[in-house]
Amino acid sequence: MPLDLSPGIAAYLACALLGAAIVRGYTGFGFSAIVLSAAALVTNPLPLIPVLFLAEIAMTALQARAIRGHVDWHRALALLGGAALVLPLAFGTMLSLPADLVRVTVSLVIGAMALLLLTGWTLHRPLGRAGHVGVGMVAGAANAAGVGGLPVAACLGAQPIPPATFRATMVVFLTGIDIMSLPLLAWGGQVTADTFVAALMAAPVLALGLTIGSRRFAAAPPAAFRRLATWLLLALSALGLIRAMT
Repeated sequence: MPLDLSPGIAAYLACALLGAAIVRGYTGFGFSAIVLSAAALVTNPLPLIPVLFLAEIAMTALQARAIRGHVDWHRALALLGGAALVLPLAFGTMLSLPADLVRVTVSLVIGAMALLLLTGWTLHRPLGRAGHVGVGMVAGAANAAGVGGLPVAACLGAQPIPPATFRATMVVFLTGIDIMSLPLLAWGGQVTADTFVAALMAAPVLALGLTIGSRRFAAAPPAAFRRLATWLLLALSALGLIRAMT
């Protein structure tokens, strides 16, 4: 198996991938955080991060036609600009950490980002460009742990944004930050032949999950979308905190 995974762990991760792809198709975010939360319970999640970034990019290609008319490009570009400012330093730091510390860091970042919404934090008016650049910088730091989408999800979720725009903007942001992050991971020696083999093996599972999630989004009312997005972050928070304490 690629990445020295045992058959049992590979099967476990395939189930996590399917569930995460369904969530990604429905909400536009949460894919990497879910898989990394699951992986951190059984293995070092760091080698999986470039696999998940490739998966995110591939899933966006499948969703592009459906989301292109809903993207808020002003927000997306400001967020990506902020992320670009901090990504090199963030990845340089993360790649120097011991494996056990990486596992705890991934879990704690997931927990911290999700707890932001647990406080009931909301914005009374939309953020301006500078605010989105700042959020993008936080997301760039978090993406070294593979979860750069969570601070952006918290930010967009706290603003009065239509669900279709939220979802489409999240997808574009995640694709952009992953494209910027992959060369940094390659420079750190984290992208290998096994990375591409694992991504290819995951492709059928991802396509199935994405199709299920996208169909569910098309049939869901806006209130249900907001409710699921909030509970998703809370669930990720719980997973992160439990892993950090064990």
